[in-house]
Amino acid sequence: MMRWWVRMTAAALPMGLAACSGPERVAVDDAWIRLPAVPGRPGAAYFTLEGGPSNATLINVSADIAIRAEIHESMTGAGGMTGMKPLASVAVPAKTDTAFAPGGRHVMLFDINPKAKAGRIYNLTLNFANGARIYAPAMAVGAADPAPDF
Repeated sequence: MMRWWVRMTAAALPMGLAACSGPERVAVDDAWIRLPAVPGRPGAAYFTLEGGPSNATLINVSADIAIRAEIHESMTGAGGMTGMKPLASVAVPAKTDTAFAPGGRHVMLFDINPKAKAGRIYNLTLNFANGARIYAPAMAVGAADPAPDF
């Protein structure tokens, strides 16, 4: 009986260690969408990318409630003026979190379906340079509502 237990424990140990080493590929956590305050204006999507075992590059994002989506980054320029610039891609370093959050990187969502409602789940599709595609559910929140508490 004791030998059986030792063999089973030894066989399970690599699986347990693998589970502790992080995702096998990039993972998407805490995705949410800020709906626009005024119909016809853009909204924004936010999430955290958890880097996999090797570096990755996010090349674009789409959303099922928007006709067009662009990756952007907010920044403060000379004189304290804030603005945004589009990003062609975003590096996702291995085993590192890459945040898309208000005031930083985010995805601008243009031409949002006017029937989109706060409290509903919509889908984001994230495409990577290596051909990987990740689908992530994202909670929609109203323009004046607080961000979800993950």
